[in-house]
Amino acid sequence: MLNARFVTGAPVWVDMCAPDLAAVSGFYRDLFGWDLRQGGADVGGYGQYGISGRTAAGAMAIPADEALPSWTLYFRTPEADATVKAVEQAGGSSLFEAVDVLDLGRMAGLADSAGVPFAVWQQGQLKGLDVLNEPGGLVWTELYTPDVSAALGFYGSVFGWQATETSFPGGTYTMVHPADGTPDDMFGGVVPLDSDPSETEAYWLPYFQVDDCDAAVARAREGGGTVRMEPLSMAGVGRFAKLADPAGARFALLEPSPPGEQGAP
Repeated sequence: MLNARFVTGAPVWVDMCAPDLAAVSGFYRDLFGWDLRQGGADVGGYGQYGISGRTAAGAMAIPADEALPSWTLYFRTPEADATVKAVEQAGGSSLFEAVDVLDLGRMAGLADSAGVPFAVWQQGQLKGLDVLNEPGGLVWTELYTPDVSAALGFYGSVFGWQATETSFPGGTYTMVHPADGTPDDMFGGVVPLDSDPSETEAYWLPYFQVDDCDAAVARAREGGGTVRMEPLSMAGVGRFAKLADPAGARFALLEPSPPGEQGAP
């Protein structure tokens, strides 16, 4: 589960882009109860999805010829410009230079050594998301990558992430936590791309928490979403499924096991 302490290297924000926000916003409202708060010209129209006034995710309309609909994870950094240099030195690349967002913070768009996009956030007035580890909130992340060792080396060099392996029937699962955290601060898994037939390219997959995974999957279908992986249960984790919204942006659902029975996805 995610930790709201937002230490360096931890996920602090997630947002999605699509050509038509109005079309996908109805989908997410029905699925998670999110309302879209559209931003003004001072933030380029960047919006926020919220629950009762608390921010669960960001949203941006982007022309279809500029980017495919997708979700992007942001990791906390104390210095965005220094992280851009660290990424380039570790074999990654810069997608766009670090830029100030009013007095809210400073951000940069990057790609890891396998070309997987992500972003970093240097805190200003905005610390991070308000809704975490509760229905409608970000609860877990997974990196699908062609080379787990190379990915751990890259993110370890850039953020100092530590990795732990846990066994499950049929194999092992690699989890990561921030350098300033402990194994209790695990926030994501690093998964070999060829281990899951539902995945065809390297990317970061955000998981959002739900009360009832099967009911949420049914709502997603009714709303025009695609079920990429049917609900699956795992002891100590819960029940989860992989979806795509009507525009094609990929994400996942997690109905966690009851407290005291939880491990990690």
